[in-house]
Amino acid sequence: MDELSNELIPTRATLLQRLKNWQDQSSWQDFFDTYWSLIYGVARQGGLTPPEAEDVVQETMISVAKHMPAFKYDPAIGSFKAWLLNMTRWRMTDQLRKRTPQEPSNEADEENTQLETDSAHGPDLEKLWDTEWENTLFKAALTKARRRLDPKQYQMFDLYVNKEWPPARVAKLLEVPVGQVYLAKHRVTEAIRLEVDRLDKEMI
Repeated sequence: MDELSNELIPTRATLLQRLKNWQDQSSWQDFFDTYWSLIYGVARQGGLTPPEAEDVVQETMISVAKHMPAFKYDPAIGSFKAWLLNMTRWRMTDQLRKRTPQEPSNEADEENTQLETDSAHGPDLEKLWDTEWENTLFKAALTKARRRLDPKQYQMFDLYVNKEWPPARVAKLLEVPVGQVYLAKHRVTEAIRLEVDRLDKEMI
């Protein structure tokens, strides 16, 4: 069990401690690989263009790096999830402000500017963040589970569940009894569920 826990995507306090060292490229790469798609996805769904969303990812990572030396993780005060959301929200607001003329030409422009800025602060952003957070959990869980599963078993699951092949067709292609296809689906689904549960506890 300890070995499995150590393989989980590194979002624990131990990683946050390692990130205080800017020269620890491995830990920073782990952090980026884990969170870039989460930040990018929220920025895009929050109304930003692909280039703007890429800038949000870059600026959020830079901001996290700048805050790390003095950062003290205390789950009693707040979650890392909420802290990273705030970092992302501020960078999204920065991008929206860059769209804004220095001096709005009329009252309508001012109103549109305010609406754009508010879009990075409204309750919908929290919903987007939660949704993307869950997607991040699932993708990470799928990757981790797949590494530990028999390749043929995962192939049965992929064809049956993801590609929606009939079980009989999967069984015929892979030359296995139909019952093994159903069993593979159950085992892979359970492995992913367990990994999601672990990650949910680890992604503090």
